[in-house]
Amino acid sequence: MLEKLLGNRFSVLYLIPFIIGSLATLSFHPFNLVFINFLIFPVFFYLLVYINKKSRGVYRKKPFKKNFFLFGLSFGFGFYLSGISWITNSLTFDETFKNLIPIALILIPLFLSLFVGLTTLLIGPYLQFNFLSLIIFSGSIAFSDYLRSKILTGFPWNLWAYSTAWFNEILQILNLIGLFPYNLLVITIFTVPAIFFFKIKTVKKILSIFFAFFIIFCLYLYGNYVVNNNKRLNVNSDKIFVKIISPNFDLKYGLTEKEIYERFKKLVRYSDPDKNRKTIFIWPEGVFSGYSYREILPFRELISNNFSKKHLIIFGTNKLDQETGNFFNSMLIVDNNLKILQSYNKRKLVPFGEFLPFEDLFSKIGLKKITEGYGSYIRGEENKNLIIDKLNILPLICYEIIFTDLIQGSNENTNLIVNISEDGWFGKSIGPDQHFSKSIFRAIENNTFLLRSTNRGVSAIIDNKGNIIKQLNRNEAGNIEFEVPLIKSNKIKNDLIFFGLLITYLSIFFIYRKKHAE
Repeated sequence: MLEKLLGNRFSVLYLIPFIIGSLATLSFHPFNLVFINFLIFPVFFYLLVYINKKSRGVYRKKPFKKNFFLFGLSFGFGFYLSGISWITNSLTFDETFKNLIPIALILIPLFLSLFVGLTTLLIGPYLQFNFLSLIIFSGSIAFSDYLRSKILTGFPWNLWAYSTAWFNEILQILNLIGLFPYNLLVITIFTVPAIFFFKIKTVKKILSIFFAFFIIFCLYLYGNYVVNNNKRLNVNSDKIFVKIISPNFDLKYGLTEKEIYERFKKLVRYSDPDKNRKTIFIWPEGVFSGYSYREILPFRELISNNFSKKHLIIFGTNKLDQETGNFFNSMLIVDNNLKILQSYNKRKLVPFGEFLPFEDLFSKIGLKKITEGYGSYIRGEENKNLIIDKLNILPLICYEIIFTDLIQGSNENTNLIVNISEDGWFGKSIGPDQHFSKSIFRAIENNTFLLRSTNRGVSAIIDNKGNIIKQLNRNEAGNIEFEVPLIKSNKIKNDLIFFGLLITYLSIFFIYRKKHAE
């Protein structure tokens, strides 16, 4: 059976890579079956070497290198189709976009698959069953992930590192080396079992596997020490009492003023404010649908009657730009009179979701952004924290949580991260679960508490070591509260470590390749 599969060009170049790419999604949240990556990566590597051999004989049709590209494209297509197809659920809320669902379902995964296809095209001809090939394979896949995270607007979703989100002790190395070096390390370890295909002594194979697991064990020991030591360090920190609210509102367009008023009343009820206790309340993004800050001001009396001067409220809404007449997607801190004390304008806008690329062209054929309203949001330009008294908050709106560079470039005195989101766009899919898992990484990278408030997603209080202190599950309404320690950030500020490791991998490959040739 296996020989028959491997002897069939369609199976090797299209079917098998598509299947193993699709199965890889099971290693991520909410499934967390990370062990399958120890099978998928070795098979991925083995098939590339197999194609390299066959392309010089059985598969050879000039230009034969296209076989590597087709294989990588098939793997990537399976991976992204199964892993992010939930994106198309956001197209079901507006009749304008429903006809685009089949196109988006194919084109988005296909575009992202190009990163894998071009990578396998470049490295495929050089791969053999040896350690040097394993190194160049791991480094190239990691670099491909890096490029995907940076090119155009960037989409660093489901890097292979995120498949370890459940293993908190291992993740502690993130604060020392950053996300991309960790991603490179993870890919290398996943690929190590491929040595069983090498023509080397069994002792070397066993020692290599042992060394890989020894690294994992060392990371676990380090992480376990950091997590346990952290409990003592947080005792003397300044603290602030917070309440995170998850209202579980239906995602609707065109709400009436009466419906907005009812939402305000529910938010007040879920907040359950104690007028005598200093509290920060965090409401999700999108709770007022398409209403702007000015349009919700008539409801300020409801807020002033229920909240006191000891209270601050953080929430998301649209904010008008006086110069252009267009809107920002903003996070606001307001007092009990709905007066803006601090504001932040979202910098990483979702293509087609919050802005329409090539708007002059696409608008002529009736397209618009998916979120309510016709004009695209304006991108915020300022790298700005929200600072009030002892609070120095790094604000992240919705999918900004996936961009580690926003952590790297944040204020060095950051002592809290607040992420607000509207995850109702993705329905009952795995999207909200994957979105939430990224928050754990950002908290560890920055070494600060992270507070996450979502509507129809996972709301949570995550400590500076990635432990989930409290959470509200998807579609669960209510609040969670906690005395949050304000811990000054301690983070990796650039990607030099990643490029240092990548250059080391390349140097080892070229030096030993040259010696082998001699």
